[in-house]
Amino acid sequence: MADRRLTPFSYTVLVLVGRGGAGPHDLVRMMRQGRVYWAAAESGYYAELKRLAALGYLAAERGPGRTTERTHYTLTEAGLEALCEWAGTPCPLPRMQNEAVVRVLGADLVGPEPVLRGLEGLRAELDEADARLDAGEATIPSLPHRARELRLVHRLGRSIVRVHREWLDEVERELGRPAATPAGPS
Repeated sequence: MADRRLTPFSYTVLVLVGRGGAGPHDLVRMMRQGRVYWAAAESGYYAELKRLAALGYLAAERGPGRTTERTHYTLTEAGLEALCEWAGTPCPLPRMQNEAVVRVLGADLVGPEPVLRGLEGLRAELDEADARLDAGEATIPSLPHRARELRLVHRLGRSIVRVHREWLDEVERELGRPAATPAGPS
């Protein structure tokens, strides 16, 4: 029997399908733009759409695509009810898997030089995140029913990127200087 539980990822998919519905390719595009908020394998979106449709939370309709038929998903009444119930439950602190933090913690084991080298690419990723946020913000006029919410979410995204830049500056300053040696007995 299929797992009937809804996970945080399930709710993410239901919200992204939204009022007008969406196809798997739409969700993957949205995920790429919003990676700063939620990261998952592209294949996961495809699988979760099918699972939620099988559970009755989404309706699936086949239609023509550019080269092959495409599936378009829309929220069912059960999907909307599940979202309404979930939205009112207490929201936990966001889960984070921040590899940069783990690298910095390991600097006392491997030394600061390899850690600083490993963090060099983070600035380019932050630039890419800013570009994705720019692209996402450019779509706001085409989604007037969600404009307020998108603006709020994009402000959070900008803050997350800014804080990471500031933290990276601090790490580079701190790890770039020699470690303080504990004072011996006087």
